[in-house]
Amino acid sequence: MPTTVTPKERVIAAALDEFAQHGVAGARVDRIARAAKTSKERVYAYFRSKEELYAAVAADQLQEVMDSTVLDPADLPGYVGELFDFYTRHPEMLRMVGWSRLEPNDAIVGFGDAGIASMRAKLEAIERGQADGVLDDAFAPIDVLQLLIQLSMGWPMATEFRALEDADDPAVLARRRAAAVLAATRLFPRRS
Repeated sequence: MPTTVTPKERVIAAALDEFAQHGVAGARVDRIARAAKTSKERVYAYFRSKEELYAAVAADQLQEVMDSTVLDPADLPGYVGELFDFYTRHPEMLRMVGWSRLEPNDAIVGFGDAGIASMRAKLEAIERGQADGVLDDAFAPIDVLQLLIQLSMGWPMATEFRALEDADDPAVLARRRAAAVLAATRLFPRRS
């Protein structure tokens, strides 16, 4: 039996497209309402402000990343590969990340409370891996996490290289993914 999409879910989906394309400052609630096939007033009945709507969209996207990836301290290269695959399938998430960096706002930085909690859980997992001897402790846990995220996002966000090779070519994509995973393997080898 097909699932019914609620009006609120339609608003969140339309808002994702709008925020990914225009950022928070450039997004327009009337366009979101039109795309969601509802009224601007209904959007504001669900979310008190555009920033609150953005926070809901960001939390939804963060949940999708968390559901799609697992940070295992014993397999950080695998995590980089999973994130690379996620960002390749969801370029709108990368655009939202880019906009959040360009438009800093306390309400949306780090994708809200859920984002902070997710990062803290990952840092704790890395710390446990280092304490258990699974990971080298040459890097602080926050540096490990930052490097993993940058390795996974680097190629999908590198629009400046599009003129040099076709990023949509499956062979190019596979090579880039392999490079990110290999870099993670060399940075964070498994300790025996």
